[in-house]
Amino acid sequence: VTHTRHTTLPPLPKTIRNKRKKKRKKLCAARRSQNPTLSAAMAKTAAVAETAPAETVGQAVIPLVNSLQDIIARLDGDDAAGLELPQVAAIGGQSSGKSSVLEALVGRDFLPRGPEICTRRPLVLQLVRHSAAEEWGEFLHAPGRRFHDFEQIKREIQSETDKEAGDNKGVSEKQIRLKIFSPNVLDITLVDLPGITRVPVGDQPSDIESKIRTMIMQYIKHPTCIILAVSPANADLANSDALQLARLADPDGSRTIGVITKLDIMDRGTDARNFLLGNVIPLKLGYVGVVNRSQEDINFSRSVKDALSFEEKFFSTLPAYNGLSHCCGVPQLAKKLNMILLKHITKMLPGLKTRINAQLVAVAKEHAVYGDTVESTVGHGVKLLNILRKYCEAFSSMVEGKNRVSTDKLSGGARIHYIFQSIFVKSLEEIDPCKSITDEDIRTAIQNSGGPKGAMFLPEVPFEILVRKQIVRLLDPSLQCALFIYDELIKISHGCLTDELQKFPILKRRMTEVVSNFLRDGLFGISS
Repeated sequence: VTHTRHTTLPPLPKTIRNKRKKKRKKLCAARRSQNPTLSAAMAKTAAVAETAPAETVGQAVIPLVNSLQDIIARLDGDDAAGLELPQVAAIGGQSSGKSSVLEALVGRDFLPRGPEICTRRPLVLQLVRHSAAEEWGEFLHAPGRRFHDFEQIKREIQSETDKEAGDNKGVSEKQIRLKIFSPNVLDITLVDLPGITRVPVGDQPSDIESKIRTMIMQYIKHPTCIILAVSPANADLANSDALQLARLADPDGSRTIGVITKLDIMDRGTDARNFLLGNVIPLKLGYVGVVNRSQEDINFSRSVKDALSFEEKFFSTLPAYNGLSHCCGVPQLAKKLNMILLKHITKMLPGLKTRINAQLVAVAKEHAVYGDTVESTVGHGVKLLNILRKYCEAFSSMVEGKNRVSTDKLSGGARIHYIFQSIFVKSLEEIDPCKSITDEDIRTAIQNSGGPKGAMFLPEVPFEILVRKQIVRLLDPSLQCALFIYDELIKISHGCLTDELQKFPILKRRMTEVVSNFLRDGLFGISS
């Protein structure tokens, strides 16, 4: 037996290693481009979330959730019910520095700013990290269009806000969805919600505070939502609007991150160390302190990059923040948000997958009920005529008692017969035809009809005069009978071809309107 001596091979040249790395990336991209079904994608993502490192999880899970959010954003409220996806919602009072925090996370100036309320529509901000050097933004309402100029992004946000909420400080619940691609961001999805304001301005209603609080609660009440509660350091933390709302939605503080802004403008001799350590209002996810750009910085076009440099210098020079590097600065906030969102998505993924699969099954069953689709115009006409013919046949069958004979209660023609023979006849029998007519009235009517001559036979005229007065007393029970018949015919019309018309809800609604109007016209004609 010849023994081969094992030796340590020298490392491959750098160029070969790079080629192999690029090849692996291409293979991964090819697999992702196969566009698997939603359930398969969810299963694959769940497997990645369990076995892969955090960075890989972020690349696999967060883009999937972003895609699902874009899909759900196009659905009606009823269709999207039960599909609340993991996301981070930024809340805070007006001028709390919330917009500055979001701009610092992106590293660019792209949000409308000003001394009054600026965020007037929920802005869903999806940050996507990529390797290319260029940065750009994409709006869901402008598919296929890239915004490389961030000033143009700002103008587009302002334009869309004015389009929906007006240009005089109005507020709307309709979302604006913006996706920013940059090598300088981490994969995070945030929702920038309008700041809480108490005094209405411009076109705002008198209950603007209540409306904004209700809008915020619609987002943060769901267990899938991470709450980013932004509070200024130069105000009492116990009175923070953001923390008060967060406590209502998250009483135990298990999904709330506190952000303390404006640390550089606190009163001299004070600091936010106790705030950041959670000694004032504890939160399980902790706090992060940041330094915002001031309005003066914005007016003088001080860049976000310069502001981040100033922030780093601020924390490094103040002894009060020694040992708190893990919870100070925008970079730490970005890392914290990224990791918390990843863990939260991983935790919520099994339940989300179950809910999506349940809805897919329900939709598949509904789709199967609709049957084959008719493509041609001639086919549409034939289909419509068949439905109308079957509807008429079903209506006649229910009136004549030939369809769906029930043993529980009277229905259809049998109910109409009962109304005539029992209810209407009984109401007629209760009327005394000779009530309020005396023999003297009859004698007087006969004499008046004869004039100066005497009558040998009973004339018809006095009989008609007397009977006409009594017939008026039959009007109310007759109208009541007509109303009962109308109600029964309406019930019959609603019960015809329920399964067949279920495939065509618009046609069903239109046919119901036509039949109801026809029957109503007949009823009103009798009444008049």
